[in-house]
Amino acid sequence: MLAELRQKSQVTIPKEIVSNLGLHEGDKLEIFEKDGAIFLTPVVIYDKRMLDELRGEIADVKAKLASGEQPVFDNVEALFAKLEET
Repeated sequence: MLAELRQKSQVTIPKEIVSNLGLHEGDKLEIFEKDGAIFLTPVVIYDKRMLDELRGEIADVKAKLASGEQPVFDNVEALFAKLEET
């Protein structure tokens, strides 16, 4: 698809692409150049508190794994079998 560079370096992303990617007004896009090509990549920005909570949960799981408290499964079927026991 062909797009035109307009005033203030603006480009309109074709509606078909916006729809196919499920993009909406206000979504964030990372823009970068590589080897003479321009890339646009949709990104999600998470609140710092959410990331801090996630880091804490990951640290808790790592500690449980190290202590042997957290069960480890070889495959998804084993996990589901254990969940069905309870």
